[in-house]
This record gives sequence, structure tokens and C-alpha cells, in this order.
Amino acid sequence: MERKRARGLDRAVEICDLLARACRPMPPAEIARAIGAPRSSVYELCTTMTGLGLLEADARGMLYLGRKTHFWGRSYLAGFDLAREAQPVLDALTAQTGETSQLCVIDGRKYTVLLMREADRAFRISGDVGEPTPIPWPASGRLLLQHLTDHEILALIPPEDFRQPGGETLSPAQFLLELRAAASEGFFSFDSPSDSYTHCFAAAVTGEGGACVATLCLVAPREEARTRHAALKANLIQHAARLSERLAGIHSAGSLTA
Repeated sequence: MERKRARGLDRAVEICDLLARACRPMPPAEIARAIGAPRSSVYELCTTMTGLGLLEADARGMLYLGRKTHFWGRSYLAGFDLAREAQPVLDALTAQTGETSQLCVIDGRKYTVLLMREADRAFRISGDVGEPTPIPWPASGRLLLQHLTDHEILALIPPEDFRQPGGETLSPAQFLLELRAAASEGFFSFDSPSDSYTHCFAAAVTGEGGACVATLCLVAPREEARTRHAALKANLIQHAARLSERLAGIHSAGSLTA
């Protein structure tokens, strides 16, 4: 019974992850195919999840995340020190630079944007919040794994993730060289491999013990990045250090009151 319940919980999480990534309603049959589960089991589980408010269905029977997950998300952000402290920093960074700012983290074996403050531009130059991305693709990937050994890093990143969006392959050895070179400064930037018009800046946000727990990022048009590189870099590093200090203050206060 316990094993069956655990399997049901695993599938419920899979369904929520799938719908979050898809960002669109899906029919139960498509959900079953996507997670490789029996259709009857998925129908039964989705009915239960709908009754609990975890899923909702439109007039066509298409399923999407329910409002309860929205309230959970708001509660998480309200209680999560990193997200709560980062939002005003992102707002200030974008206001001062005029560029899109992001807070990025590792999620399992992928990289993802946790929070974003978009710049006021006529066209969008950034990705979506919560979208899983191969770790070697963004500048942040050179900072977020610095607490691991080379062996641990290569064991974490799926080999196919070294293939860049344009089809070329970044060698693991080159990735490790870039990662270790970025460690001393806590900063890395390069032209995005995902498109031909953006430049990505990333600075380490450190937690207890000085480990990189997240990155603060700027995404700017390449021409703008070339002409303002030094200023954007300095501003980003300053805001990342400010966020690191705020997190350190919270942890210190927590240890004193524990």
C-alpha cells in the first residue's frame, strides 16, 4: 500500500512538472503518453488532483495547474529568503542599467531562471522563468557548480547537454576551464549561444561558507554589451555582493535566535 501511494505521489509531481513546463492545458491522454504511465491510472489520478484543487479542467476537459498551486507558490516566495530578498535587487539592477535582470539557480541537473525583471524594450530578449535549460548553455553555468569537483560536475551534466543550441558541441574540458577561470572573480560573460543578438552577464550570489547558491544575471543586446561592458559588469557584481550580504545577515540573525 505504501509503495503504491509513493508511486502515485511521484506521478502527481510528474504531472505538475509537465504542465508547468508546457505552459498550456493538456488532455489526460497526452499527459499519460508524456510521462509513460497507463492512461487509466493517469485519468484516476488527475480526477483526484482536480478534486483537491491541484489541477483544473476547461470546458474541453483539458487540464492545467489549479489555483492551489498558485497559492503554494506565493507562500513559497514569501518564506524563501533568496527569492524575497532578490526581487528588490532585481528591480534596482534593471532600473539602473536598463537591461533585463534575472536570478538563476540549479534545479536538479538543469539550470533555470527563478525570478526575472524584464527591461522596457520593444522586443523580448530573455527566456522564460522556470524553463529547464542545459547547464553549459548560460553564463551562470560557469558559476553555479564551483563547489563540485570536476568528476562530480561531469557526472551531473548529461553528455548531450554539451551540444549547444546551434548544433556545435562544447567540449567538457573547455567548459571546466571556463568554470575554474570564472571562480576567482565570481563573474562570467559571453555572447549567448541561444541566439545571435544577446550577451549574458552572470555574477555569483554566495551563501553560508561562500558557496555560490545562485547567480544574478543581466541579458543585454550584444552591441549594448560591447559599449557598456565595464559599467554593466561593475553594476552587476555590486548588486550580487549586496544580495549576498543580505542573505548572510538573515542567516546570522537566524543562528542567533535559534
